[in-house]
Amino acid sequence: MEVQVNEQLLRVEKITMDRNHVTVILNGKSFEFDVMKVENGIYSFLHNGKSYEMEIVPGKDRKSFIVGHRCLVYNVEIVDSQSRYMKNRKKGQLEENQNSISSPMPGKVVKIPVEVGEKVEPGQTLIIISAMKMESEYKAKRTGIVKEILTREGETIEGNQSLIRIE
Repeated sequence: MEVQVNEQLLRVEKITMDRNHVTVILNGKSFEFDVMKVENGIYSFLHNGKSYEMEIVPGKDRKSFIVGHRCLVYNVEIVDSQSRYMKNRKKGQLEENQNSISSPMPGKVVKIPVEVGEKVEPGQTLIIISAMKMESEYKAKRTGIVKEILTREGETIEGNQSLIRIE
C-alpha cells in the first residue's frame, strides 16, 4: 500500500508490531518506534532516543487522518486498491462541497472577517479556526459572494462541518 502525507506519496513495504514496538519500511528505509497511547487521540512516539507527541484525529473518511505535531499539521491518507479505484471513478466530477469552507478537524471559531453578501477574492481570509493548539486561516480559493455563514465566533465546530458557503 501507499500513504499520502500532504502531497508526498510513500510506499509502505512492511509493518510489524510487537506490543508497543513498531517497525515500518517506507520507500525501502526501515524505521523503528516505540508507540504509547497517552490519551484519546494523543500518542507518544520514541524514535532514535527522541520523543515525539502527536495528536491523531480521524479525517473525512476511515482511511484519512489529520496528524498534528507541535505547530505542524499533516493530512495523511491510506492509499490502497479500493481508495485508488474510488478516486479514479470520481475524476472529473465536481466535489460536493466545492463552494463550502470547512475545517478538517474539530476546533473553535476565532474570527470571521467576512459578512453575508460580501464579495471575496482568491486568497482572502474567510474564517480563522483554533485547533490542535494553533490557529489556521481558511482562505477563498476563487472569486465569489459569501452566501451563508453557518457558525459564529466563539463556537466549537466539528471536523468537516460546513462553515461558510460561497456562491
